[in-house]
Amino acid sequence: MTQATSADLLLKMQELHPVDIDMSLDRVHRLLAQLGHPERNLPPVVHIAGTNGKGSTLAMIRAGLTGAGQRVHSFTSPHLVRFHERVDLYGSPITEELLVEVLSETLNVNAGGNITFFEASTVAGFLAFARAPADAFLLEVGLGGRLDVTNVVDAPRLTVITRIDLDHQDFLGDSIAEIAGEKAGILKRGVPCIVGPQSDAAMDVIEAKAACVGAPLIAHGQHWHVGQEHGRLVFQNENGLLDLPMPNLVGDHQVYNAGMALAALRYLNADAAAFEAAVTQADWPARMQRLKSGPFVETAPNAEVWLDGGHNPAAGRALAQTLANLPTRPTWLIAGMLARKDCEGYLAPLLDHVDGIVAVAVPDVSNSHDPQDLADFASAHSVSAAVAPDCEAALSQIIAENDQARVLIGGSLYLAGAVLARNTANS
Repeated sequence: MTQATSADLLLKMQELHPVDIDMSLDRVHRLLAQLGHPERNLPPVVHIAGTNGKGSTLAMIRAGLTGAGQRVHSFTSPHLVRFHERVDLYGSPITEELLVEVLSETLNVNAGGNITFFEASTVAGFLAFARAPADAFLLEVGLGGRLDVTNVVDAPRLTVITRIDLDHQDFLGDSIAEIAGEKAGILKRGVPCIVGPQSDAAMDVIEAKAACVGAPLIAHGQHWHVGQEHGRLVFQNENGLLDLPMPNLVGDHQVYNAGMALAALRYLNADAAAFEAAVTQADWPARMQRLKSGPFVETAPNAEVWLDGGHNPAAGRALAQTLANLPTRPTWLIAGMLARKDCEGYLAPLLDHVDGIVAVAVPDVSNSHDPQDLADFASAHSVSAAVAPDCEAALSQIIAENDQARVLIGGSLYLAGAVLARNTANS
């Protein structure tokens, strides 16, 4: 009999619960107990929550620790091209053989029990991480924090809360304060938390929660500071000043993500090699990533093609600032978004920095926003707009008008993943 592949097993997991997101920890605790509590045998955990910047901050911490010679695991979601990316062991995606092993074990022990795909697959990842000794395990929250699957880790070594803004309001609440309450749910008694730049509304909630549970805060603007001086990144806390290169990840917002990473590394007693590696060696695809090879570049050799998975108003504002700081060049946006996202909030800040947009549907999802609605919104703001059947066609339309344009593909991590898959399939 042919052995099941990871794709087969992941499909079985999707069939265990009819709802993609059903926030609760009861099902997870039940399955973890049946599996012998792998969450209690993980390497030292750095637990990271927030609305924007989680992945970039994690990537910089990972680069720093790895650059200092430490063995590092990380768990992130969603993946871009293959599920294996989520479960990163020692800097490489989990192998197909090991993924099949932990997925099979999880499914067998669960025995058809009611559990969501994200819950079951995360538990399977915990099995792999618990069985591979490492110096650190960087754990990214999937959604929210308080009721996220990852919050079953009772005693992390450190927590991090990145910038909090509006996103996933249908699950987390309609206000910054409500969302901050969910994110602050990762705080644990006696476990320090690195806190990035926050609005007053978010910071008030985080401070109140920290006081309630007894979690020491290491907060931006109070305990650490970061900024740019003469083309360098300058970080300072009570342990002294660091004068470093600017982050290799593109965008002014990455300065603050680097600040959180450096604050975490300082708490983890990292050395100078770690600080340098954090800002120069981080790799985080689809976050203002310039495509330098593959079919998308080959069909537009004189253009700049960029890819970004940001999908909420805060991401739109950060991207707008990034575009404003790039050298002047005719710029177009290829935009595709999920229907549940704040499309107007994402697009509005970008429209001042683009010459036009071409809207597309996000491929292979059931809830893509109607591209015509995106185009109509741009048109209503006096920005040239069109609709295309896919990103390849959109790029062709733009290049036919200006073959030296700057093209940003954005609005959805799922769109970004589809582009990366297509761009590498035949390259």
